[in-house]
Amino acid sequence: MSAEMSFFDLFWQASLIVKLVMLLLLMASIISWTFIFQRSRVLRKAQNDIHKFEDRFWSGGDLNRLYQELSARQILSGMESLFCAGFKEFIRLRKSPSTASNEVMDGTYRAMRVALSREVDELEKHLSFLATTGSISPYIGLFGTVWGIMNAFISLGAVQQATLAMVAPGIAEALIATAMGLFAAIPAVIAYNKFSHQVEKLENNLGNFMEEFSSILHRQTLSSHKEGEEKRG
Repeated sequence: MSAEMSFFDLFWQASLIVKLVMLLLLMASIISWTFIFQRSRVLRKAQNDIHKFEDRFWSGGDLNRLYQELSARQILSGMESLFCAGFKEFIRLRKSPSTASNEVMDGTYRAMRVALSREVDELEKHLSFLATTGSISPYIGLFGTVWGIMNAFISLGAVQQATLAMVAPGIAEALIATAMGLFAAIPAVIAYNKFSHQVEKLENNLGNFMEEFSSILHRQTLSSHKEGEEKRG
């Protein structure tokens, strides 16, 4: 009998509770791998988009033209979203003559902070499921193992002469639950740690851009304010 057939034989011979535990762990593993592939693509694209936007932003082009081009697009993400949110608020506040320079920068910074929070939330999507799967799957598998071994020993009590051949299948099918728990947990934990590190790096990149862009806008505000004073003088 092959190992694959032995696994399915043990599954079908297991009690209902152990079967449910195995199916639950199998479903958690499938969902985890789906999220792993999906998050891997999303984070890789986010990193590429950041590099492309940084190259364009720091090329020395006109910020107003860049804003107009990006505003015409339906979907923005990453640094594009931060730039448009900040620049839009910056332009809106500067149109009001009564708005002080520090109020303009405070409003601009808050707008970018909101955009940053939304971007990080999107990057962290589904990571909580991977963390939960990695944390509880071994315990769910252990529960199935304990339940299966308990039933195996209870059935032994009903016979007068117990042998290893009688209890071995029950213990083996119960131990499969623990193996499946580890099978679901280990990739989820590895992926969660990897993705969390990537999200942290992306968040730092976005935060650094936000600070640098705020400095650029602040210099523009001071320059405009100085020119206005010179004209009035």
